Amino acid sequence: MLEGYCQFAVVYRRTPVGLPMPPRLARKYKEDLNRLLQEIAWDAVTHHPLSGVQAEAAAAAIGADEDFAPLFSGKDLSGWNTTGNWIVEEGGVVALHPRPGEGGWTRYDAYLTTARKYKDFLLDLEFKINKGGNSGVFLRVGNPKDHVSSGFEIQILDTHGKKEPVGAHDCGGVIGAAAPTKNMAKQAGEWNRYVITCQGTRLKVELNGEQIIGLELDKSPLKNRPAEGYIGFQDEGLPVWYRNVRIKELR
Repeated sequence: MLEGYCQFAVVYRRTPVGLPMPPRLARKYKEDLNRLLQEIAWDAVTHHPLSGVQAEAAAAAIGADEDFAPLFSGKDLSGWNTTGNWIVEEGGVVALHPRPGEGGWTRYDAYLTTARKYKDFLLDLEFKINKGGNSGVFLRVGNPKDHVSSGFEIQILDTHGKKEPVGAHDCGGVIGAAAPTKNMAKQAGEWNRYVITCQGTRLKVELNGEQIIGLELDKSPLKNRPAEGYIGFQDEGLPVWYRNVRIKELR
């Protein structure tokens, strides 16, 4: 069955949707099915031993959406700015290995920040932290010398197993604005997946396949933050790993 899922994912992507419905609805159907196929394929990659054609098909299903663009080259940090000890590891994983004595969240130049700004987008990424780990995904940062005051943060924190309700400073929360509806964080050492949509004043956050944030930014404490800005990953002086970071700009 696993091989069938993978083969179906690849064949589907080579076949026009061709549905007798309005174009807008057809596009949404395709996007929903794309995401389902990607989740099936990614579950296969992370939980089942694959080789040969199966592995290639699953990888194709995960990354074949032509509307997405990778934010990392897989070789270096071109397109990003930082003074922190961010390293590209095997498989294109981008890891932070803090230098001795590095710590705290106010070292903004050590954050890993895009060289260009983004406005409306869907950001898809995976992250992993150690026990007690802490990082964050910053969005629409207006001033790269002060991410906290000029943008907003989707928290990354080791809160697996914490009893609900969780707060805005727990994993999946929007710092200073909204708590996640569920605690979907996996235990330390496991890969988590964020799918974050910023479109106009609307922010939606999914963690590990579950929507946990639906926020109207203009009705929140973040209402005065820029509508366009840089994307950044926080350097808290603690190890963190990111992979499969990609973006789809929305028009």
